[in-house]
Amino acid sequence: MNKDYFDHFNSTVLADKQAVWHPFTPFFGLREPIEITHAQGVELFTAEGKVILDAISSWWVNLHGHANPVIADAISKQAHALEHVIFAGFTHKPAVELAQKLLSQTPWQEGKCFYSDNGSTAVEVALKVALQYWHNQHITKTKIIALEGAYHGDTFGAMAVGEKSPFNAPFDDKLFKVDFLQVPYCTNPLGEEADDQAINNTVVAFEDLISDGQTAAFIFEPLVQGASGMQMYSAKLLSKLVEVCKANNIITIADEVMTGFCRTGTMYASQHLQHFPDIACLSKGITGGFLPLGATLIAEWITQPFRENDLLKTFFHGHSYTANPIACAAANASFDLLLSQDCQQNISRISGYFQTMKTEFDGKPLFKNTRAIGCIWACEYHSTEATGYFNEARNQLNDYFLDMGILLRPLGNVLYIIPPYIITDLQLKTIFNAILSLNLDSNLSKS
Repeated sequence: MNKDYFDHFNSTVLADKQAVWHPFTPFFGLREPIEITHAQGVELFTAEGKVILDAISSWWVNLHGHANPVIADAISKQAHALEHVIFAGFTHKPAVELAQKLLSQTPWQEGKCFYSDNGSTAVEVALKVALQYWHNQHITKTKIIALEGAYHGDTFGAMAVGEKSPFNAPFDDKLFKVDFLQVPYCTNPLGEEADDQAINNTVVAFEDLISDGQTAAFIFEPLVQGASGMQMYSAKLLSKLVEVCKANNIITIADEVMTGFCRTGTMYASQHLQHFPDIACLSKGITGGFLPLGATLIAEWITQPFRENDLLKTFFHGHSYTANPIACAAANASFDLLLSQDCQQNISRISGYFQTMKTEFDGKPLFKNTRAIGCIWACEYHSTEATGYFNEARNQLNDYFLDMGILLRPLGNVLYIIPPYIITDLQLKTIFNAILSLNLDSNLSKS
């Protein structure tokens, strides 16, 4: 390495430490941040000249590979035409086209798309719309039910409906009350071998929670709870819970921020259910990993109490960059790529590969609870500590795989793969071989 490289590297890393506060990152105890200079496909290139396979789509956002030329060209074209315009009182073609595309994948189709900035704000919109729906009709329904183990984001409403944890403990007294329902986890959410007794017990517990008639909404991550450790639960169970909500006039909210855009094999994970929810929250993969954007899809019937000729019944919510034209252009290009024959074949290929690897890992002594659905694969590395984000194996596993040129970023002792859809079988084999190598030669301390 020449002097110019070292000067550049040192200045970038030192400047980062002086000026930048990274998400979910303590100030001490971790390795130096890795400078990425460019990326292509599934590969990240570091300032040191190393190549890292992005096995988690850079926090689950990248669908079609880094620097995808189709999306990049769409962004460039839009940026030269209209970079942004206030979305109150104005509109533009990219936003309208995207709303139509997103709604076309729902069974109700005639609903509305409300744009925001990210997954957390998409959830905030959903919660506020659900609560104001009842408020506008002078109906006292304010209870919200969520699932234990949930994560919906880091704004205050999203934190309130998430699992109580050290993440949100400093703000507990500022969060509104939410009732939580425990669901039994499984390794095959679409399997017919679901435990009917456990399902019935959960449904009974849910019916008890709503028995006072005060429940406004039920929010859930459909089939996969991402930040909780890629924990999965039965589609049969969730279908029954949504059915109970429909019978009791309770608004259902699907947080599809992580599961949307074919991560579970279908455009939205809720399409695996017998009944589609009333509201769906989208972000992460929406622009193919290029730009921040959130969208909340809302069934048409929910809009009715907002349509009266009464200014006070308006939904007073918005963001300065609502429906940014460049972000919408990226999302339109990504959506079209997603529906292409090549992409759908890749999704089917990855899904089949993951099911094969689920079977191969079953019974491996250092791994347990191997699970898979669509393009999501996860397992738990052996540890006597509790499974979860704060398991001490997390940093050791993260560094182990980075040293092998793979970005996995384990959730505690939970290893998972959510790759860009262009990943090859050879690249997948490289990732799985690295995981299996933990059997052979690892300095990780076993608890």
